[in-house]
Amino acid sequence: MDRRHFLKDLGLMSAGVAGLTLGGAQNLNAATPYMMTSREAAEAKKDKVKVAFIGIGNRGEQDIEDFLRTGKVEVTALCDVDLDGKQCQKILGKFPEVKRYRDFRELFEKASGDFEAVVVAVPDHTHFPIAMMALAHGKHIYLEKPMVRTFHEAELLMQMARRHPELATQVGNQGHSEANYFQFKAWQEAGIIKDVTAVTAHMNNSRRWHSFDPNMKHMPEAETLPAGMDWDTWLGASPWHDYSPRYHQGEWRSWYDFGMGVLGDWGAHILDTVHEFLDLGLPYEVTLLYQKAHNDFFYPYSSTILFRFGPRGSMPPVDITWYDGLDNLPPLPEGYGGSKYNPNIPSTNQGATPQARLNPGKIIYTRDLIFKGGSHGSTLSIIPEEKAREMASRLPEVPKSPSNHQENFLLACMGQEKTRSPFEVNGVLSQVFCLGVIAQRLNTQLFFDPRTKQFTNNAFANALLAGGLPPRKGWEEFYRL
Repeated sequence: MDRRHFLKDLGLMSAGVAGLTLGGAQNLNAATPYMMTSREAAEAKKDKVKVAFIGIGNRGEQDIEDFLRTGKVEVTALCDVDLDGKQCQKILGKFPEVKRYRDFRELFEKASGDFEAVVVAVPDHTHFPIAMMALAHGKHIYLEKPMVRTFHEAELLMQMARRHPELATQVGNQGHSEANYFQFKAWQEAGIIKDVTAVTAHMNNSRRWHSFDPNMKHMPEAETLPAGMDWDTWLGASPWHDYSPRYHQGEWRSWYDFGMGVLGDWGAHILDTVHEFLDLGLPYEVTLLYQKAHNDFFYPYSSTILFRFGPRGSMPPVDITWYDGLDNLPPLPEGYGGSKYNPNIPSTNQGATPQARLNPGKIIYTRDLIFKGGSHGSTLSIIPEEKAREMASRLPEVPKSPSNHQENFLLACMGQEKTRSPFEVNGVLSQVFCLGVIAQRLNTQLFFDPRTKQFTNNAFANALLAGGLPPRKGWEEFYRL
């Protein structure tokens, strides 16, 4: 598929997305019946999936290693805007004969016949155009979290995924294929988890931007671009900024223009099961209750955000309160006990982070019980311990995961499983985080209508649903309706 056909495919989407109206929302949520084609049936018998990896340093390197461990991958192409960077050399040395590209658009246009799926580990602000192009070219896609950077991008990407039910999509919150996923589902089905009224979510480790000056008057000054780096492609659709090392190598997560802060980084690992199994959808209120070092450019040192969700069927309303920052620990219930660290949480390029006084996790309050949980695949426990012992005999057996997150994706590409965190599921969770970031950015209380998908009390907030600024020239094609 060339770029002309890509634009045509995007153009066909316009009627269902323009305006993000109630009718559009109903269409997006409609289930699409689907039967396996003869081609997919043949693919289901294959042993390996041909994969192109986009983003091969840092987290991208970890993804490649994780996928290789499944034994179900054939690496056919590598793509990274900074192929000469030291962070890419290990993977390049491991696959010296594999084709290499700096621009993902060139990868799709010149080598589309060489691969069936892509694995994408790039900065948050370029998730959307890569994912849109992958689906338009008929490629399965594993996309690192957070799924997108703006609410509108998630809306478009969910519709694009529904237009291609034959393609497997998976967002990289790997705990969604681990013990917590199956435990939460089993405990809810058995009536152990019911009538949830409040959730406390917390991530209180140090972050890169905690050393930034909140009184800054402008973005970082331009510095010398590393040799061979495709900075224009790195920027993607975001506003132009001259190169600075303070954007590269994971630093992008700090800035509103490029990343999703700690909420986007960790929320998908902490709140994924709560959001899916409680069928929370979108909140009607998002309020920034507390912030420290609020500014126009990077995320606050600390923040407390309240998300309020309405009743769903027989389930009561739920308030989720998010806490981040070193000085912003949440209140803990009596009998909470110690903060247990999950050693299975994968390392990141955040740098060495000492174990926090309170490790990332959640506390779930129901009308009858309190549950204590961690991040990623960490399982829940009932607190206090006396209550846990009392209920031990009533707890159902939790099935083991048939496949980890990477293998689940590959098996879905082969037609043997369904992905557990597809765009249609993770997209709404990603939108929740986008609303939270808007509240952080505006430092205010916001009221949101989940039916019209608009704020009812703040025009500036509505502008930020699509990022606030139009795509940079040359990148409009990914958003054109």
